[in-house]
Amino acid sequence: MVSLLLGLGLPVALHVYIGLRLFTAPGWPAPWAAVGWGLLGLCFLVLLAGFRAASRRSEASGFTRVIQWGAYLWLGAFGVFLTAVLASDVVGAALSLSGAVTDMHALARGRAAAVLGTAVPAVAFAFVTARGRARVERTTVALKDLGPGLEGLRVVQLSDVHVGPTLDGVWLQRVVDQVNALAPDLVAITGDLVDGSVDALRDQMTPLASLKAPLGVYYVTGNHEFYHGARAWMAEVSRLGITVLTNEHRVVERGGARLVVAGVTDHDAGHMDPPLASRPDLALAGAPPDVPRLLLAHQPRTALSLQGLRVDLQLSGHTHGGQIFPFMFFVKLQQPVVQGLATVAGTRVYTHRGTGYWGPPLRLGPAPEIASLTLVGAPRSDGDSSQA
Repeated sequence: MVSLLLGLGLPVALHVYIGLRLFTAPGWPAPWAAVGWGLLGLCFLVLLAGFRAASRRSEASGFTRVIQWGAYLWLGAFGVFLTAVLASDVVGAALSLSGAVTDMHALARGRAAAVLGTAVPAVAFAFVTARGRARVERTTVALKDLGPGLEGLRVVQLSDVHVGPTLDGVWLQRVVDQVNALAPDLVAITGDLVDGSVDALRDQMTPLASLKAPLGVYYVTGNHEFYHGARAWMAEVSRLGITVLTNEHRVVERGGARLVVAGVTDHDAGHMDPPLASRPDLALAGAPPDVPRLLLAHQPRTALSLQGLRVDLQLSGHTHGGQIFPFMFFVKLQQPVVQGLATVAGTRVYTHRGTGYWGPPLRLGPAPEIASLTLVGAPRSDGDSSQA
C-alpha cells in the first residue's frame, strides 16, 4: 500500500499542478473552474482504471476497451498539457521579471487561455496523424559491392507496428495494402510488432500473411515481443509465412548478384531471455565476405556493438521518432539516432519512425512511416553511401 501511494504521488501532484494553473489561478467565474477540476479528476481516474485493466490477462470486454482507449488518450494528452503549462510558466516568469506585465490576474488568465488554445488543437492534430495513413519515406542508399542484378532493389521496412489495444487487424490490413502497392522486392519488419499475447492477438495479425515480396519477408523481434512471449510470437510469425531471423542470416540472389540479409534479436533480449540474447557475430557467421550485408536490428544502438563486423546498412526502429513532442529530445539520450539515415560507429543506420504507435494514439511531430529504400551500387572510387 505504501509503495502504491508513493507511486501515485508524482502523477497526482502533476495533475494538481495543471489544475491550479488552468482552473484556479485564472479565477474563472462559476461554474467553469469546478467543471475543469471535475474533468481533470475524471481523466485521472480513467487513467488509473485503464492501467489496471491493461495489467489483467483476461480478454478485454467492450467497456474495458473504452476505458483503455480513454486512458491511453489522456496519457498522451497529459504530456502535451504538462509541456504547455511548463512553457507558459517560463514565459510568464520572463514577462513578470521584465516588467512587461504587472497584472498577475490577467497574466494567469492569458497563460491558461494560451495553454488551452494550443494543447487542445495539438492533441486533436496528433490523434488524426497517428490514426491516418502512414507516410511513405523514400530513400536511396548506395552499397559497396552491390552487383548489377540487384541495382534498384526496393526494400520496404515496417517497424513498431504495435498491434494491440487500439490498433487492430483492420488497421494492419490497410498497412499491408500500402506495402504491397509499393511492389517491394524485399520486406523487412524490425520489431515491436505487437502489444499483447498470441492468444489475444492471433486473429488480428492474419493480414501479415498477405505481404508479398519476391526475395522474401523478414522479421526480427523488438523489446515488446519479449514482454508478451517472444518465443510464441516468433513461432506465430513464422506460421504466417514470414522468415524469422534469430541471430542468423539468409543470402538472397537476383540476376546473379547476392545480398546478405541478417537479423538479430532485440538489443536487450538477453536480460529477459538469455538464450535469445542479441548476437550480431552469430548472425553474420559464415556470410560471404564480398557480398553487401543488410542487418535488421530493432534498436539503433545495436550498431555500437558490431565490433568490426561488416554491415553495409542496418535497419532499425524503436524510437518512434519521439512520437510526441518534446520526447524526441529525451530519446537521443538513449539512442544514437532518432530517425532517418545516419552513420553510427562507422555503420550506416536507417532508423524508422514507426508505422504504428505505443500507448497514446497520438503522434505530435513525427508522422507514422513506411520506409521504401532503394539500393544502388556505390561508385568504386570511394565506396561511400548517399541519400537521394
